[in-house]
Amino acid sequence: MPKMDQKTIDELSELSRIACTQEEKARFQKDLEAIFVYFEQLSEVNTDGIAPLDHVLSLTNVFREDEVGETLSRDAFMENVPKKTGGFVQVPNVIKGAS
Repeated sequence: MPKMDQKTIDELSELSRIACTQEEKARFQKDLEAIFVYFEQLSEVNTDGIAPLDHVLSLTNVFREDEVGETLSRDAFMENVPKKTGGFVQVPNVIKGAS
């Protein structure tokens, strides 16, 4: 098990750019040590004959096939547009300085 000493906690805090008090660092040290103990317990589980997996469910494509259906005409669509300019849909500027 990796040793979680104060120096390691200080390095992790610096690398992650998380400012911690000494009390928080002491708590994190204790929590990380408990996590590593749990990892050790997991490594003791017999996984012989178990295939590796990346998801607990076997997923298949649940989407329907694409089918051409009815669409709105351009005129019907444009009737529902709140702002239009010259036959185009007008939207708010998303880049500062754009006109």
